[in-house]
Amino acid sequence: MRLIEGDSGELAAPSAVIAQSSPPFPRRALLNANPFAWSFRVQMLFGFGVCAALLAFALYVEHGMFMLPCPLCMLQRFFFAAMGVLGLVAALHNPAGRLGRALYGVAIALMAGLGASIAARHVWLQMQPLEALPSCGAMGLGYMWESLGPIDALAQALAGSADCAKIDWSLLGFSMPAWTLLCFVLLGIGALVAGLRRRG
Repeated sequence: MRLIEGDSGELAAPSAVIAQSSPPFPRRALLNANPFAWSFRVQMLFGFGVCAALLAFALYVEHGMFMLPCPLCMLQRFFFAAMGVLGLVAALHNPAGRLGRALYGVAIALMAGLGASIAARHVWLQMQPLEALPSCGAMGLGYMWESLGPIDALAQALAGSADCAKIDWSLLGFSMPAWTLLCFVLLGIGALVAGLRRRG
């Protein structure tokens, strides 16, 4: 090991040599605790991860807890999937210009708005008496799509039924559509902020 002379001509200790030669630890190496300060790519990847986690939980509830999704649940899944795909594409593209980022942000927010409207409809149905709602005969969205056609299937799904109004799962007193409504709103706002925020 070779010792290095300091400014005064004295030999510097090895620890001092290491301290002088090692660059300081970059402050921005760790992820900022404030998500609004993240880069556009990281924000889009985070949104994609949230959507993927929500869809994974929905599949667990369906196949692990044996709770079949109603047509409104399937529509909400579709919009979470659309938001996730858009977020992943936006992260991979990572446009440098404000226009590109704004287009991605607005597109994801639009999907979130449509999903939130369906979730809000679902929450409203759950607040109604079950006997006041018609029954769809436990038909899934796929069966309705094939038998009724896309337009009539969507119309009947959005109209809702007693099957959609049943509350089989809740957390902290809120049903699953209430939580999905909150997630749609938060993800939509986050997408708009990520897409429209000025960056240095």
